[in-house]
Amino acid sequence: MNYLLAIDQGTSSTRAMIYTVHGKLVTSSQYPLTQHYPQAGWVEHNPEEIWQKTLAAMRDVVSQVSVDQTIACGLTNQRETTVIWNKKTGECLAPAIVWQDRRTAEYCKTLSSFESMVQEKTGLIPDPYFSATKLKWYLDNIPEAKDLAEKGNLAFGTIDSFLIWRLTSEHLHLTDITNASRTMLFNIKEERWDLDLLDFFKIPESVLPKVCASDSNFGIIDKQWLGKELPITGVAGDQQAALIGQGCFNIGMVKATFGTGAFLLLNTGAKPVLSQHKLLTTVAYKIQGQTVYGLEGSIYHAGTTVRWLRDSMKLITHAEETETLANSLQGNEGVYLVSAFTGLGAPHWLSVPGATMVGLSLSTNKAHFARAALEGVCYQTREVCHCMREDSQLDISLLRVDGGMAVNSWFLQFLADQCQLQVQKPRDIETTAKGAAILAALGSGIFNSLSDLHENWDIEQTFNPQRALEQVELDYRGWVKALQKAKK
Repeated sequence: MNYLLAIDQGTSSTRAMIYTVHGKLVTSSQYPLTQHYPQAGWVEHNPEEIWQKTLAAMRDVVSQVSVDQTIACGLTNQRETTVIWNKKTGECLAPAIVWQDRRTAEYCKTLSSFESMVQEKTGLIPDPYFSATKLKWYLDNIPEAKDLAEKGNLAFGTIDSFLIWRLTSEHLHLTDITNASRTMLFNIKEERWDLDLLDFFKIPESVLPKVCASDSNFGIIDKQWLGKELPITGVAGDQQAALIGQGCFNIGMVKATFGTGAFLLLNTGAKPVLSQHKLLTTVAYKIQGQTVYGLEGSIYHAGTTVRWLRDSMKLITHAEETETLANSLQGNEGVYLVSAFTGLGAPHWLSVPGATMVGLSLSTNKAHFARAALEGVCYQTREVCHCMREDSQLDISLLRVDGGMAVNSWFLQFLADQCQLQVQKPRDIETTAKGAAILAALGSGIFNSLSDLHENWDIEQTFNPQRALEQVELDYRGWVKALQKAKK
């Protein structure tokens, strides 16, 4: 039996998994990651904590199988989160700025006149979400970073680049095309760092990693870390990895990952589709020389809203309780939560932090809070699905879901009703890590084509629309009113 190691470095935790070459999960290890909120709208991670917990999780799982039978490693990561380090020493110069961070919001407002140019080149819109303004903030606010950059000794990376640098004996400075496409510095049509944008943001090209296809060889994990040299043969950002793990290789297939945030990604094929609804055009993957594009809608808060109910509000002890609480109500009774804790993502792109709860009364209890938290994610998903249909002109009737919230059947049924499509839940909901393993298998030559992978996806449960359409629309109209209040 041969095995694949998958590293899934996420926003709230770091995980490592061992899969068989046919995609069956053998074992896993997970460590929570500390979130730091030094100011309102700021979100940071300690990159050294990321490194140590990634290493610990890798060692945990590799020790449970024969290391000699582990043949390759795949890596997937939280995207846009930005790290800088000294190329000479490997030392990080500052906390990692997380994708949710909004510290550059005011600067991004000054870029509105350049929005069409940025979108045409990168598929993105000027927003603090992406790495470019985070990197600019480092260069503007950390004198050592600017000095090192001028000497050619500063390295910028998203988390994949940072881990590849640390893991490989050669300290390779690499990224894959999916992560590069999320920086707002990468020309997705020409597949290169865009010199005009680098000049615009005053970012020297020397700080950037080399961009590789998703199934490339990203170097060898040094023997000191796992007791054996191991090639890294696949890398993709977490949402693209989930698309691969969900087997969405055909045009028109769409997946939704409900983790810390919620992310919908639609396979649009070989040509990028620019959105008229402020969705994001991104590289879905580049495998065996073929670049495939996607249309993405990002919802900032999904699992974080449930965690807020648990950790800050103390309304629940475990996330699973939200299903029972939501089920205990016949309806939402006019209670809505717009979870704009750090702003709103697609299609609104509201940068001002401020969650809004409407419809509270003396009879409101924790069940209403739980239901409102779940419903809010469904309404935002519905909005994104509508935009995807409009932009792509594709018939979207199926949504494959994964992530932590996908264990909640009440949530998935409400989602099917609001979006008016079939929701499919796979047997393995951790498809992000599975996608990394699939890439590792492709990159190491275990599989020769994407058609060989269809048998790796296995459905567990299907949810079809059930509620009366009149009630579905009534609930949604209440959400629209709540959203208008939040935007004022």
